[in-house]
Amino acid sequence: MKQLVVLLGATGVGKTDLSIRLAQYLQCPIISSDSRQIYREMTVGTAVPTAEQLRSVQHYFIQSRSVFDDYTAGKFEIDATELIEKLFKTHKQLLMVGGSGLYIDAVCRGIDAIPATDKWLRQNIIERYKTEGIESLRFELKRLDAEIYNQIDIKNPQRVMRALEVCMTSGKPYSSLKQNFAKTRDFDILKIGIQLNRNELYNRINRRVDTMFEQGLLAEAKSLYAHRNINALKTVGYKEIFEYFDGKISLAEAIELIKRNTRHYAKRQISWFARYSDITWFQPNEIEKILEKL
Repeated sequence: MKQLVVLLGATGVGKTDLSIRLAQYLQCPIISSDSRQIYREMTVGTAVPTAEQLRSVQHYFIQSRSVFDDYTAGKFEIDATELIEKLFKTHKQLLMVGGSGLYIDAVCRGIDAIPATDKWLRQNIIERYKTEGIESLRFELKRLDAEIYNQIDIKNPQRVMRALEVCMTSGKPYSSLKQNFAKTRDFDILKIGIQLNRNELYNRINRRVDTMFEQGLLAEAKSLYAHRNINALKTVGYKEIFEYFDGKISLAEAIELIKRNTRHYAKRQISWFARYSDITWFQPNEIEKILEKL
């Protein structure tokens, strides 16, 4: 039976190094399920695998799209499942690696049939957010779909605006479009989770942020500053530097915010993966135990 091995875990936990060893052991390519490493303009700030790592193993969905492309988890499901079907013709096992829970779910469970983004409507909602504030949008979302209002993080303007956009585009409650069952795939899925104790993970994250600045994150963000309103760039590591460029905070404050927000992101990833009982967890250095599981 064909098998997709999914290597997952929080940002900074050590997935990339381990994935190279696993891919070489399985003699298969790596399918990335990272929603930010897919963008070619975001190299330093997304910790893309090194040139040597990319040469050692064939990677897919690494810097294959532009931040100017309108790319979603729904599109990733289509592209990734088509690629997986093709690769299974020459491989019995494949390896998918990443920490983006929604992208992993898109392949393993399928994504909800959510309507495509309406750019005009989205811009209209963004303008309302700027002039009326988030409370007005929350009130309308609660009126249109109280169920989804109680499910999403209403402190996150992006989530509120997207949910409102779906309701207004489809003419239906967002919650009515969400499926409660997983799609069936014609291959087995084995989920391998990588974890560290919280203090060690946070220390690794802090060190990695320092390394990113040494590698030129500031210059990379500067080259993207003019396009800061693009959705792909509203992400940790860039939005904080953009605030520094705006003169709102100091560089030292930006660096500390990136570390803090990355730690918070890792915590959300851990919470996302904790929902599933089909993940077998290992420490990143337990390579022999992981190989026994394959």
